[in-house]
Amino acid sequence: MTEYPPGGDTIPNMEDSVKKQTLKRLAIAEGHLKKVRKMFDEDAYCLDVIHQSQAVQAALKKVDEIILHGHLHSCVLHDIHEPESKKEKLVEEIVEVFSKTS
Repeated sequence: MTEYPPGGDTIPNMEDSVKKQTLKRLAIAEGHLKKVRKMFDEDAYCLDVIHQSQAVQAALKKVDEIILHGHLHSCVLHDIHEPESKKEKLVEEIVEVFSKTS
């Protein structure tokens, strides 16, 4: 697990708008996932289940995008302007997150 924030300092809170957007998208993903479960339990047509599953994945991808945007605009911008900023570590953290998904 990556140490964050770099240096162990506190980090600025995520903006309320980012939290609201994230929670909205998570609710959408949750709704799609419940639909997938219901369709599967009811023996729905396989391709319809897959289509709904793809909607879950798309909603979660959007969640990741919103959180990353918030992270870059709050945590990273905050840390990069610190006098003893560990810029390389900030970049490595982001690369590490994306390398886990590929």
